[in-house]
Amino acid sequence: MKPSRVLSHLLALAAFACPQPAWANRHAVPAEKGMVVSVHELGSAAGVEILEKGGNAIDAAIATGFALAAVYPAAGNIAGGGFMLIHLAEGDRQTVIDYREAAPGGATRDMFLDEKGQVMTEEGSARLGWRASGVPGTVAGFALAFEKYGSGRVTWAEVIEPARRLAEGHVLTPGAVASISRAAARLERFAESKRIYLKNGEGWKAGELWPQPELAATLARIQKEGAREFYEGETARLIDRAMAEHGGTLTREDLRGYRAIEREPLRQTYRGHLLVCPPPPSSGGVTLFQMLAMLEPFDLAELGQNSAAKLHLFHEVMRRAFCDRIEYLGDPGFVENPVARMLDRDYLAGRMADFDPARATPDEQVRPGLGPRESEETTHYSVVDAAGNAVANTYTIRNGYGSAVTIPGAGLLMNNVMDDLAAKVGEPNQSGLMQGPANEIAPGKRPLSSMTPTLVFQEGKLLLVTGSPGGPTIINTVLQVVTNVIDFEMPVAHAVDASRVTHHWQPDTLSYERYGLSRDTVALLTEMGHTPVEKSGSQGEAETIYIDPRTGLRWGAADPRLPDTRAIGH
Repeated sequence: MKPSRVLSHLLALAAFACPQPAWANRHAVPAEKGMVVSVHELGSAAGVEILEKGGNAIDAAIATGFALAAVYPAAGNIAGGGFMLIHLAEGDRQTVIDYREAAPGGATRDMFLDEKGQVMTEEGSARLGWRASGVPGTVAGFALAFEKYGSGRVTWAEVIEPARRLAEGHVLTPGAVASISRAAARLERFAESKRIYLKNGEGWKAGELWPQPELAATLARIQKEGAREFYEGETARLIDRAMAEHGGTLTREDLRGYRAIEREPLRQTYRGHLLVCPPPPSSGGVTLFQMLAMLEPFDLAELGQNSAAKLHLFHEVMRRAFCDRIEYLGDPGFVENPVARMLDRDYLAGRMADFDPARATPDEQVRPGLGPRESEETTHYSVVDAAGNAVANTYTIRNGYGSAVTIPGAGLLMNNVMDDLAAKVGEPNQSGLMQGPANEIAPGKRPLSSMTPTLVFQEGKLLLVTGSPGGPTIINTVLQVVTNVIDFEMPVAHAVDASRVTHHWQPDTLSYERYGLSRDTVALLTEMGHTPVEKSGSQGEAETIYIDPRTGLRWGAADPRLPDTRAIGH
């Protein structure tokens, strides 16, 4: 169906709007020089401290990343991994630091299947316990970024110092206590985690000073001896010993062999704007770019920001892009990623050829468009400095509080990133995301990721720095923030606050945030063949910076979906 005819059908539904979510709107924070927006005020403050010492956006991003390991252990980490997308104002260029975790050398394809060939879900699985961890990449990634792109005006020890102080002790917020409480059932299964995070079962209270002396000592060693201490020194010895004692697969040899990788980012235009994202093993850029290209023929503003017509269109675009993601993308060190073919405009126009503006496409009718292969907890923060350098960083220990395992003597909460590899092809992981053969477990393989740190440029000038946590919801969150700004011209705080939906091809449900859709809209979508499902929580957060193209003023928008998020200007 031609876009003009499709649009006329969609407009018949566009009058049905929906209420905004119930969380309170926060105003965007302005600053003339620098800005840090993260999931925790103390993490943002650590970054601003480094900016005020003369550091650049890269230095500040590293300081924020280390600090979040102390104050936001649900996802902040030095025993996880992620992607740092960097914009360098001098030379107007971008680069990606890939510090995604890697499968240990002892990993095998079927290591998480029981004797009946079923995926294990309890301790010893890819989701929980000592076998769930990949080789951490955060410290190596931060070191590579610092060495190549730091300002040279602050030292490695200085960028870690705010985190070390916070690990020595900081006051717990109500939000932090609530977060730890939600993970108590997992954390209490492991003695060291129970001692540190649950106060040996007594439980922490808001307003208490929370000391983490083992983590502080680990940070002090990394300050003094450098990043390789984590991979070859005392910290590596502690990880290796604990893993060996508890049947883990991660070894000192795995740690010694890990290296972060610098990659060339992906770039694509959307309505005259240039978007920059990481390449595989991040699937975020490819999937986001596919969805934007499928949306570009439609006048989204005319449909209405949260009309049933717009949500139907987004649902159909999401299901097609995620179907391709599952089939084709994986670690480029192991599989060929047909990125150019997946982003070809004619191919993507063909993906929408069977789009019906009045009816949902059944999932069983949506297949990978290129034919057969010839393959929840995260956090994001954004930083801009006075010179215009920028960082969009997304990193994770994967599930909330990772594997729930803490390394004795090191204070390190380990990741459970092995669940991002396919324990069994064709079965969903803990996030409900299907996994294809390109993402099968293999030694050294970096799991396919949904992380989507994103930069948006308008007429050659940086306009938006954004990204999101939330596992597979990440890509759809970024899509909606970007289109809110570009298509609906929403102020950045409203673009971030606005209710969001998500769809991942399978299962065939359209998830929406509580209070996000009116009954009329839900009824319309149901009549069209969708299965709307209300989520009790939010769909990720989007810590975002908008740079006013007229004034250059930085506007930081901290997503109000979590209580401790803050934008702090410099």
